[in-house]
Amino acid sequence: MQITLLQAVIIGLWTAFCYSGMLWGIFTNRALVLSFGVGIVCGDLKTALQCGAIAELAFMGFGVGAGGTVPPNPIGPGIIGTLMAITMDGVTPESALSLSIPFAVAIQFLQTAIYTVSANNALKKQDFAKFRLHSNLTILLFALVGFLLGFLGAYSMDTLSKLVALVPAWLLKGLTVAGGMLPAIGFAMIMSVMLKKEVVPFALLGYFLAAYLGVPVIGIAIVGTVFALKHYNDAGNVAVAQAATEEVEHDDWI
Repeated sequence: MQITLLQAVIIGLWTAFCYSGMLWGIFTNRALVLSFGVGIVCGDLKTALQCGAIAELAFMGFGVGAGGTVPPNPIGPGIIGTLMAITMDGVTPESALSLSIPFAVAIQFLQTAIYTVSANNALKKQDFAKFRLHSNLTILLFALVGFLLGFLGAYSMDTLSKLVALVPAWLLKGLTVAGGMLPAIGFAMIMSVMLKKEVVPFALLGYFLAAYLGVPVIGIAIVGTVFALKHYNDAGNVAVAQAATEEVEHDDWI
């Protein structure tokens, strides 16, 4: 598939909106959101959503910065990876995720540079008015950089496809396998932080439903919602009972 100039411009505008939207707190700079726009523009929404979903699972773990760490940027798999999967023969959503990770890391370094340029010079001069101005203009820089990333990424797909064509078939297959493992690794990383011993039975129940009963993800989510609502209601009833007990004890003391 060939990306036209108009499609490249629209993808650039979509990337600019999503990238700058993260500063507004609307969470548009997500792989699934980015890939959705690419799928609409390129006319292959199914492949785009597959790329976005796989990337979201992977970024669930290593896409979250802990402490001072800097995670890869979702524009890598959301824009570049999705374009690869749609336009290049033999590139699956899994292998596209692996191929896009270097772009995701490089874009994150670029984002750090934007933050530095926007504020560092003003702080050195203790010009707080200029610092405030630069902070507010950062959203415009994000929009400009996002447009350039989306436009150049889409418009250079022909060149990139020639480079990917040089990759041996066995290596591309290996990248597909590695890309399929990344979501599991990302999910395992986030589970290692969130999973507590109280909820281990529910996690095992989810695996049992998926692996042995073949229940789809939506069905497992509904089962989880039922348990979550029951836990919420039970916790509310316990709090009400404790409050009533404390009130009775206080009356007896008086």
